[in-house]
Amino acid sequence: MDFSFGAGDEELRGRARAWLTEHLVGPYARAAGLGGPGSEHEGVDERRAWERELGRGGWIGQGWEVPAGAYGQQRLSLTGQVVWAEEYAALRAPGRVGHIGENLLAPTLIAHGSREQRDRYLPGIARGEELWCQGYSEPGAGSDLAGIRTTAVRDTGPASDGRFRVTGQKIWTSLAREADWCFVLARTRPGSRRHRGLSFLLVRMDQPGRVEVRPIRQLSGTAEFNEVFFDGAVAAETVGGEGNGWTVAMGLLALERGVSTLVQQIGFAAELERVLAAYTAPGAASADPVLRDLLVRQWAELRTMRWNALRTLGGSGDPGAPSVAKLLWGGWHRRLGELAVAVRGAAASAGAADWSPELPYERGLDAEQRLFLFTRADTIYGGSDEIQRNIIAERVLGLPKESR
Repeated sequence: MDFSFGAGDEELRGRARAWLTEHLVGPYARAAGLGGPGSEHEGVDERRAWERELGRGGWIGQGWEVPAGAYGQQRLSLTGQVVWAEEYAALRAPGRVGHIGENLLAPTLIAHGSREQRDRYLPGIARGEELWCQGYSEPGAGSDLAGIRTTAVRDTGPASDGRFRVTGQKIWTSLAREADWCFVLARTRPGSRRHRGLSFLLVRMDQPGRVEVRPIRQLSGTAEFNEVFFDGAVAAETVGGEGNGWTVAMGLLALERGVSTLVQQIGFAAELERVLAAYTAPGAASADPVLRDLLVRQWAELRTMRWNALRTLGGSGDPGAPSVAKLLWGGWHRRLGELAVAVRGAAASAGAADWSPELPYERGLDAEQRLFLFTRADTIYGGSDEIQRNIIAERVLGLPKESR
C-alpha cells in the first residue's frame, strides 16, 4: 500500500506543532512526558485539564466516522492522525486520560449506538469533559471474557424507566478513579451461558454506595489498575440492544487494535531511544556485542510492527490481524523492559537515595525500572498470548477448538 505523507499532511504537521507549542505552557509544560502505561499516577489533575484544552482545540475524535465538526472535532485522514501523534510525541505532551472514551467507546457508539446515544455522549468526550473506563475483565474471567458473572436486572420501580441495576465485580480497570463513566459487559439473561445473554451497558461512576473503586498496588508501586464493585448501580443505557453485548464487545476489541496501535508504537520508539541513549552513554555497556545485537533486533522488530499496522489499517482484510498485533507488541515491549535494565547493569538494581524498606515501591524507581516492572504484564492484559494464539488457530486457520 502507498502510505506517504502529502502536502496536506505537511501543512497539518506545521499547524499541529504550532498549536502544541503555543498551548504546552504553564502547568501543561510541567506535565510534559507524564502519564501513560506504567505512569498513570503522574500529573492526573494537569492531564485532565489538558484533555479539556485538547477538546477546545478540536483535537479529540479526529478519526471518528462522522462529519467533521459534528461534535466539535476536526476530521483527519489516517495519515493526518499519524502526523498529529508524531508531533504530540515529539513535544512530549502529557499522557492522555481520555483515550478510552475517544478510541474505544466513541467508535463503538458510532457503529452500534443510536443517534440519541451519539448525541448524548460524544460531545462530552470531544470536549475532554467526560472520561471513561472499561468494565470487562473479572476475577476468574479475564482473558476468557465470555465467562463473566456480573449481572444486570431490570429495575421495576415506578420511576425506573426500565433501566438495569448492575451487581458484580470488575478488575484490572484502568483509570477507574478518574473516570466519570464505565462501559460494562454484564449478563442480563438469567441462566445464560458464555457469550449469550450479555449486554453492553453504560454506567455512571458517581453513585455513592453503589460503585466502589479499590486501587490495585503493583510491583512498580503505582496503581494503574483497580477493582470496581457494583452494588445495584444504575445503568443509563444499553448499546446495541439487550442480549447483543458480545457482538458490541468484540467490535470494540477490534477497534482497540486500530489506529491506536500505530500511535502506541510512537511511544515505543521514544522508549527505545532512551534505552539506546543509555547504551551509548560514556562508561555504559556499549561494548557488549550481545546487547548490541538485541537492541538492533528491537529496532528491526519495531519497524516490522509499524509496517504490519499500516498493512492492517490499509484494509488487509485479515481477521487475525488484531491478535497478531497484540502478540507482536506485547512480547516486544516486555523484551524492551528487560533490555532497559540489562543495559544499566548492576546499577539497575539500585534505588534512589530516598528509598526506604518501609515504602519499598513508593519511591526510588526511575523510568527504566518502572518500564521493566510494568511490562511484565504486557503479554497478559488486553488478552493473554495464549488467548490470542487460540483466536488465530480457531478463527483464522480453522483448527479444532480447544476442549473445555
